[in-house]
Amino acid sequence: MSKGKQGVPASGVQGAKEAENELPPTYQEAVEGYEEMQVQFSLDDKAVRRIFIRKVYAILLIQLLVTVAIVSLFTFCGPVRFYIQTHPGLYMGSYLTFFATYIALTCCGDLRRRYPMNLVLLCIFTLSMASMMGFMSSFYNTKSVVLCLGITAIVCLSVTLFSFHSKFDFTSCQGVMLALCVVMLLCAITLSIVVPFGYVPWLHAVYAVIGAILFTLFLAFDTQLLLGNKRYAISPEEYVFATLNLYLDIVYLFSFLLQCVGGGRE
Repeated sequence: MSKGKQGVPASGVQGAKEAENELPPTYQEAVEGYEEMQVQFSLDDKAVRRIFIRKVYAILLIQLLVTVAIVSLFTFCGPVRFYIQTHPGLYMGSYLTFFATYIALTCCGDLRRRYPMNLVLLCIFTLSMASMMGFMSSFYNTKSVVLCLGITAIVCLSVTLFSFHSKFDFTSCQGVMLALCVVMLLCAITLSIVVPFGYVPWLHAVYAVIGAILFTLFLAFDTQLLLGNKRYAISPEEYVFATLNLYLDIVYLFSFLLQCVGGGRE
């Protein structure tokens, strides 16, 4: 029988080489390139998140421009203001449309992720909400409406910048916001009971102040959900839902500020 080097049979040398090739890889070989892959995945995730944020704020900007245009029309145009104030059924129609589209967008996950139906529903939702805000603004004087629009813009810009750069995690403060929601609900119930017997200005002012504070916190909360660098984050697929949340925060903040500092028309 032929032998290999050092008296080892050739078949034995070949078998040893095959066994050596079949050994599992070492730890260093197994994790080789893992860090590079992890960095690449992290960069890809950040790129997707940036695109998601740009998309959300682009849609939100269009919503806010439409809302400001409708509020301005209902506030500054006398014939339009008179018409909507004498036809309250338009407000009820807007409210029912708002409620139906809100339920569809929040409760039907497949529907709000299905293009273009999600954007169509979002447009209807925006128009109905803007009409409701325009109807409410028509009962306040123009100076109050302009002042509240300016305050809302400043507050939203400040809260957004703070949420982008702050290390404080608003997404972990659900307990505080839940407590404020309960207080606000109790104030609303008290108002509904007291108002038939007489209007109480200070109680309504407390309700409006709590509402403004609450939706300022919700704006910071939803902004950090959008960023995705805190305890909780929203999926990049949910750009319609994220836009809906931010838009409602801003609109409700404006409505409560209007109730706080707004003056009625003479």
